[in-house]
Amino acid sequence: MKYSPLILIIAILFPTLLFGEEGKEDTCTYRTYKWNVNLKKAVEYRTVRHSYSELREDEIDNATGCTVCEEDQKWIDIYPLDQFRICNKIAGPVREALSEIIRTGEPIYDIAGYRVGMTRGEIDKDGNRTQFSNHSFGIAFDINSEQNGLYDHCVEFGPHCRLMRGGHWIPEKPGSLTLDSVTVNILKSAGFSWGGEIKGKQKDFMHFSPSGY
Repeated sequence: MKYSPLILIIAILFPTLLFGEEGKEDTCTYRTYKWNVNLKKAVEYRTVRHSYSELREDEIDNATGCTVCEEDQKWIDIYPLDQFRICNKIAGPVREALSEIIRTGEPIYDIAGYRVGMTRGEIDKDGNRTQFSNHSFGIAFDINSEQNGLYDHCVEFGPHCRLMRGGHWIPEKPGSLTLDSVTVNILKSAGFSWGGEIKGKQKDFMHFSPSGY
């Protein structure tokens, strides 16, 4: 079955209608860090554990209701991909879209989803970012990172763009993602936006999420 953007919306709003209720733990657990812009590395690693009743507003994604909690993430296991985790509210559409891509023979060399960290938002007095990324909620995933880098200073892609993470984006290279890619079009049809099209100073060619950010 192919998921449409409407099904993705239903999955987010009423996940139990499509995928059933899996007994939810009372405790929310996650391991996180802060990105320090001065040191250009992750700092202050820590494990957080508290009850769901104590969830803060910043620990919940407003658009989807997905949280940073490990207990709200679902393992996706599709041969021949390595396992990865994604928010249980969008796991069904993600699984179906990726399965369709694999059936076409399009190359997926690597994929990564849920990982918690404060990598965006305002910078505090110590140079640390203060907001969780979309990966933190399990609503973003990266495909073929070594062929589809994250660039800064990149309102439009060109030689002036600065590679920040992943490998250089060469559109003709196998595994690279473009507007014409089967992978990009299947995921967009399923309701996911591509980071290669986001507005602003960054282009994240490996990245997919409901918003593209």
